[in-house]
Amino acid sequence: MIGPSRKDKGFRLGWKAVYATLLGTAMSALGAQTCYAQSVQAPLVLERAMIIPDVPVGPYSDDVEIDLEGKRIFATPQAAQEVAVLDMNSGRLLKLIKGIGNPHGLFYSASQRRLFVVDGKAGDVKVFNGQDYSLVKSIPLNLGADGLIYDPRSKLLYISNGGRASGMQQALLSIVDPVRMEKVGDIPISTVALEGGDVDPDRQLIYINMEKDDNAVAVVDLKSRLQKTVWKLPPGSHRGKGIALDTEHNRLYVASRDSEMHGSIIVLDATDGHYITSLPIAGWVDGISVDEKRQRIYASCGLGYIETYSIGPHDVYRHESPVETAILAKTGMYSPEADRFYLDVPHLGDFGNAQVMVFKPLP
Repeated sequence: MIGPSRKDKGFRLGWKAVYATLLGTAMSALGAQTCYAQSVQAPLVLERAMIIPDVPVGPYSDDVEIDLEGKRIFATPQAAQEVAVLDMNSGRLLKLIKGIGNPHGLFYSASQRRLFVVDGKAGDVKVFNGQDYSLVKSIPLNLGADGLIYDPRSKLLYISNGGRASGMQQALLSIVDPVRMEKVGDIPISTVALEGGDVDPDRQLIYINMEKDDNAVAVVDLKSRLQKTVWKLPPGSHRGKGIALDTEHNRLYVASRDSEMHGSIIVLDATDGHYITSLPIAGWVDGISVDEKRQRIYASCGLGYIETYSIGPHDVYRHESPVETAILAKTGMYSPEADRFYLDVPHLGDFGNAQVMVFKPLP
């Protein structure tokens, strides 16, 4: 997940050039994508756009989290250095939680009524009261703090940090106990940067993308709290971002940025990591999810599309019609509990407000 944490000055000065590049590359593919979309029924339909007002112009937004019991959506408009709290039913903005240098990973604990926010600029996890949004505690980590993975079996959080951003020779998966609100351990990973991962609660493993030059996925054993092995991705200019585990088919889907225009979903066997196939998608992918109910993969891409593949038997995947979203709306997730896909959209000046787009799967 990209954000301004490593080069804040460059982020402030150069985001318009990033946006212009993305807009230009998107326009060159728009005709073909639109023609394809008209010939096939879309797998998702926009149900609602929840506006986040008063967010400064800037290209990045990162994570989305939901509180089903409280009917709330949490989003991270990074240019505002805030977390937005939205009413799930009405779409109304309930609160802008301030004082976060660079918000990344989110986790809401319904049992503890606490919101955990990874702050990449401060290198910590900030814990907020889930009722009045007051700051309860800051849990120190290292610079480069970014992604957050929740293990439903152990009920622990695993947060990527350290590595190049903090001048360290290796990255860390720091373990945080959300009940005690304390860091309880570190798992060193043999790379200088980590990107989105997923957990297998049954096997007690985490799969997480390593630095782009490593072109690999690290497999982490949660019982021993050690890096177990490394699975190399196929040759090419891959930059693994998101990962989604498909337990029913024993497959791992790695969302990869291959160029400014193009990406791919790399399919691996989840037992031994051997390569199955690659599925082409648009560029600047970040979020990837599995819809087990409909046997689909959803991937949100910064060129302005959600890409969908239907999962068939014997590793046959059918490309569904791409769904148009917004430029740089790259981070989204499907919630099986809500049966909706939530997409975090930054504020790009004349092209609209920061918002969370909510998509309903069809049929």
